[in-house]
Amino acid sequence: MLTNHHTHSLYSDGSSQPEEYITEAITKGFHILGFTEHSPLPFENSFSFRKENKDEYIALMQNLKQKYNSQIAVYSGMEMDYIPGMSENFGKIKAEYKLDYLIGSVHLVRPENNSELWFTDGPNYETYDKGLNELFAGDIKKAVTRYYHQLNEMIENQHIDIIGHFDKIKMHNRDRFFTEDESWYVSLVSETLDLLQDRDIIVEVNTRGIYKQRSETTYPGLDILKQIKSLRIPVMVNSDAHKPHELDLAFEQAYSLLKEAGIDEVVYFKGNGWAFESLK
Repeated sequence: MLTNHHTHSLYSDGSSQPEEYITEAITKGFHILGFTEHSPLPFENSFSFRKENKDEYIALMQNLKQKYNSQIAVYSGMEMDYIPGMSENFGKIKAEYKLDYLIGSVHLVRPENNSELWFTDGPNYETYDKGLNELFAGDIKKAVTRYYHQLNEMIENQHIDIIGHFDKIKMHNRDRFFTEDESWYVSLVSETLDLLQDRDIIVEVNTRGIYKQRSETTYPGLDILKQIKSLRIPVMVNSDAHKPHELDLAFEQAYSLLKEAGIDEVVYFKGNGWAFESLK
């Protein structure tokens, strides 16, 4: 079964109308396509969903679900950007936008006792470095710890179904400031995994870093996938597509990693809940 539950259209920071992704997905043989625009944020930016488009978007998604019902299952989710003290209640957004499921992610890290934000994503490592130096005085351990603690705060206080690219903090690091086998980093990852297991939250295996050439492996990679296997945390493979042709990019590598980690099933959305598909 070919699925992608993490897709961005031009209603957030994607390139095209939702229908263009759907027709591309049908051509590629997809069974399920889920749209997950970046959630609205209370400040001007270039990537979030704009609230004035809410009614139009809800109507469009309902129409597209019905129009393509016989060819592909289309779902409406949202990638919730969690920022302490700024993000709206996730459950409220889910009900208001008539969403099927939620991905929870952190792209903007808010230091303690500071309203400024460290943007850890995007194409330019210079932005990452600038925030690290200006907001955390270059202390990578303090900065990365804050990132994971913000993830944990989201997991503990908001409802999410899936956690998005949860170790993406490694993207602009490229082993320049820390390595992923350092004990303090391993401990942070393990703490987050324990919370995910406790709340039965799905981990996405996100391929975007590979096909954008920003990472040599998925988010998360093999070592963490082996931990996920041992903890029996459910997983799914997503491309985090921002363009129609990206829908299945690097899927072969991702499924190969799952096999190497001993993971033999993935999760998919089935209308009113989650189901498992065997990879055997």
